[in-house]
Amino acid sequence: MNASTSTNPPARRAIVVGASSGIGAALVRQLAREGWKVAALARRQSELEALGKQTGALVRVHDAQDFDAVPALFEELVKELGGLELVVYAAAVMHRIGRDEYDTRKDLEQVAVNLGGCIAWGNAAALYFKSQRAGTIVGISSIAGERGRKGSPVYGTTKAAMNTYLEALRNRLAESNVHVCTIKPGFVDTAMTAGMGKLLWVVSADEAARQILVAARTRANERFVPRRWWFVATAIRSIPSFLFRHLNV
Repeated sequence: MNASTSTNPPARRAIVVGASSGIGAALVRQLAREGWKVAALARRQSELEALGKQTGALVRVHDAQDFDAVPALFEELVKELGGLELVVYAAAVMHRIGRDEYDTRKDLEQVAVNLGGCIAWGNAAALYFKSQRAGTIVGISSIAGERGRKGSPVYGTTKAAMNTYLEALRNRLAESNVHVCTIKPGFVDTAMTAGMGKLLWVVSADEAARQILVAARTRANERFVPRRWWFVATAIRSIPSFLFRHLNV
């Protein structure tokens, strides 16, 4: 094919929710480097605008707890991007909870952001991708969802529920050729893990983003990041409850 008749393939399009820092921002940067058109959403306007200038991403300030805004915002972004192939839900809140603290306000904020927002964006993406019989939904969960840990009970609960929702969505959409990928990171070097002391197998947000996109492209149903956390998850799931409750986790 000579230069006069060659054409460039159309850019792929993605929405990343929870993109102002950490894994979400790293995903936006990597997708932009690969030539994707990306819409980046988050609550923190200044960080989001800086990311937009760095990557050329379309940015929108959005609170993941504002479920009612999602359908119209989703439709608006798809129009501005010119289509859509990928949605990543990376928004999350993890409050530091004292061992004798039972704060319903903090707990319900985690439920709203970590689970409610995932459902709102997952449902919007499911309807769109089902209609075009193609697309990928990625949810960033956590290894914390594998067991009920006394150190962060509601955070782990939201991730366990997120895992179940994503699996159900994957099963519902399989016949429409839409893929749903559940990502379960271990410790990633982000603001969420700052101040937690020495942690096991910490990876950078950029490395986590790289592994997440590999999992999405290979249509993995679920993927631990890094993958060796699978062994840890398998081990902790096998511990009887009467022993697990004595562990300081």
